[in-house]
Amino acid sequence: MSETALSPEHEQPKYELTMWNDKDALEQAWKTANFLSESDLVPQSLYKKKPGNCLIALDVANRTGMSPLMIMQNMYVVQGRPTWSGQMCIALINGCGRFSPLSFRWGGKTGQKDWSCVAVATRLSDGVLCESSPVTWQMALDEGWVNKNGSKWKTMPEQMFMYRSGAFFARVHCPDVLQGIYTREEMEDVYGQEKQERKKTVITLDDTQVKVVDDKESAE
Repeated sequence: MSETALSPEHEQPKYELTMWNDKDALEQAWKTANFLSESDLVPQSLYKKKPGNCLIALDVANRTGMSPLMIMQNMYVVQGRPTWSGQMCIALINGCGRFSPLSFRWGGKTGQKDWSCVAVATRLSDGVLCESSPVTWQMALDEGWVNKNGSKWKTMPEQMFMYRSGAFFARVHCPDVLQGIYTREEMEDVYGQEKQERKKTVITLDDTQVKVVDDKESAE
């Protein structure tokens, strides 16, 4: 019985080689990650001396076609999950080439429940005006964003409105540009900011006396 060659439409799918399924690429990426982890230009708390984190940042950089350093400077960890900064979300939308620059339409009265913000941009392929769902002050109150631990909604509401509406826009009109990653503001609105434990510095004065100061006191 003769074998019949598979037609193109029945061929097995070919998977694109990435650092995760190509040994040589992974080894090269790991060397690069170690190099980056030694740099003083990467964010200290998340990437300095942490090549594993740098490797993940390299993967995201490869998938988005962006500079690894730009990824590192705009990616945070909230509740153990990688997140984009709000400004990075807007930059990704503007940089994807599908829309006019994102703008924001304001409504209602400042500080009142009907105060609102909508992210707006024109889709370049067909000229259609695309909008996010409106983000309102009533929504922020109802969802509990305003009163979460460390919430910026009380101190910089306009900025939070724009970051949130930008994320809403991306989720609907170009979800792929975010690579499935939430924004830092979205995560903090849901979970609140993580409390930072104050480190203690122990200073030995002599053989019998010890003074303990926190970071704030020792910096003064």
